[in-house]
Amino acid sequence: MSPKKVVLITGVTRGLGRAMVDEFARLGHTVLGCSRSGKDIDRLRRAHGPPHDFYPVDVASDEAVKSWASIVLTSHGPPDLLLNNAGIINKNARLWEIGAREFGEVIDVNIKGVANVIRHFAPEMVKRKSGVIVNFSSGWGRSTDAEVAPYCATKWAIEGLTQSLAQELPSGMAAIPLNPGIIDTDMLRSSVWRIGEVTIPARTNGRRWLFRFCSNSDQATTANNSLCRSAARPIKFRPQSLPVITVRH
Repeated sequence: MSPKKVVLITGVTRGLGRAMVDEFARLGHTVLGCSRSGKDIDRLRRAHGPPHDFYPVDVASDEAVKSWASIVLTSHGPPDLLLNNAGIINKNARLWEIGAREFGEVIDVNIKGVANVIRHFAPEMVKRKSGVIVNFSSGWGRSTDAEVAPYCATKWAIEGLTQSLAQELPSGMAAIPLNPGIIDTDMLRSSVWRIGEVTIPARTNGRRWLFRFCSNSDQATTANNSLCRSAARPIKFRPQSLPVITVRH
């Protein structure tokens, strides 16, 4: 991605979010992010000082996101790349065994949280008529499995929400629902048991990204997943280099 960009990421203290912070910062981009854990945010601030900045924000709270957006937009302006990465998953259980509170929390973070961030950052991006919004989906946003019904519901929602959003954006912008593939994170480990290595190339009209996810497992698999570009109009945001995001455990 060149020249240097302002990258905004939610859910930055663990898993893929933290890996993206490290890599985008290494590439010289300014990274701004949030997560719910104040202690983890403090550690991240020590690891990545200015011009990067990170805030303890619960994306499920519209007021909290509004306050965060006001600070970020004043200090850095609208982001060039907005990555709605924050997400949670329910404990494995049949749908009727999942309590209303747990079900609501998954909805609040995975759907409402994405909408809250878009609500408060997108208007300034639209005024500038440039930028890309990536809402992280999942394989369970295009398929289903037992005992993860709330999570599946939220990721199917993200697919539809993002494709609709893409039709509303002006020329020069894009909204992308991205299934990053199988990633060895604590969240995935709570739902599945065998993790290998996945390398996912994705290309669309002059834009090419490569996400590489690694674990310590000796077994490896390779998966291909097209980056779903659903914007109705051509975009001008064209990375010239190929960022590689690596997660290791």
